[in-house]
Amino acid sequence: MIGQALEPGGPVRVRQTVGRGTTVPIEEQAAYFVKSVEKAFDVLLAFTPDQPRLTVSQVAARTDMTRASARRFLLTLADLGYLRAEGQAFELTARSLDVGRAYLASLTLPGVAEPHLKELAEELNETTALCILDGADVVYVACVPSPRLLSVSITVGTRFPAWATSMGRVLLAGLPPARLEEYLRTVQLHRFTDRSIGSVEDLRTEVEAARIKGWSMVSQELEEGLRGVAVPVRRGNEVVAAANVSLQTHRAAAQDIEASVLPRLLEAARRIALDYGGPVRGSR
Repeated sequence: MIGQALEPGGPVRVRQTVGRGTTVPIEEQAAYFVKSVEKAFDVLLAFTPDQPRLTVSQVAARTDMTRASARRFLLTLADLGYLRAEGQAFELTARSLDVGRAYLASLTLPGVAEPHLKELAEELNETTALCILDGADVVYVACVPSPRLLSVSITVGTRFPAWATSMGRVLLAGLPPARLEEYLRTVQLHRFTDRSIGSVEDLRTEVEAARIKGWSMVSQELEEGLRGVAVPVRRGNEVVAAANVSLQTHRAAAQDIEASVLPRLLEAARRIALDYGGPVRGSR
């Protein structure tokens, strides 16, 4: 990783970090640079998903510090609430999230998703979108249309009944049980096509299938000749949106879509989730 340090009134100085905690020294450190701040972040960044609990010796090795220095940083960060000691090991606490909270809060989900949706649309040459649940409807908050026009006009702000779409069934599957039951008690079904789902019990079955599989496909229930496949986008354990690909039924059979489109859609949702601040749980 290459970083630039600008010294007021002086030339640009370049400082290179190789890996984590290993720094190539520069001839003259910028006057304002606080080395202990760098070391504190090196200690925090030493903890990874693969190794969430580290001993003093492990931290010292990962940060190129002496064991005594590593211990002082660990104990200080523990006193500040960013770490906690468990026997001979240390681990991060929830307070460590405060460091990036303001940045994550400034991210908008549509803005994060759009480049991934564009990439997916170009790869598949199909319409891609991101939807959220608003009451009984799904609302499109981002959309990248295919060059091939669909019979259903889809733009940002478009609403459809959640029960009639793949996005809606994925989002309903992510609801807490009590909220889902309330939705099912009050939903009013009607037929858009001859293939539209006909009963609340059938809808419950489809929503449960979406929850178990982690995706949903709906064919010609909203519009003749239109098929949609959707997967959840998660932030932590919460389903915050559904990513979707819409395509015409003559383009591919359902089994071909499951084999070719679904893996790409799952990967796009995973990348959206990571950029938005949390991994996709249970992605396939």
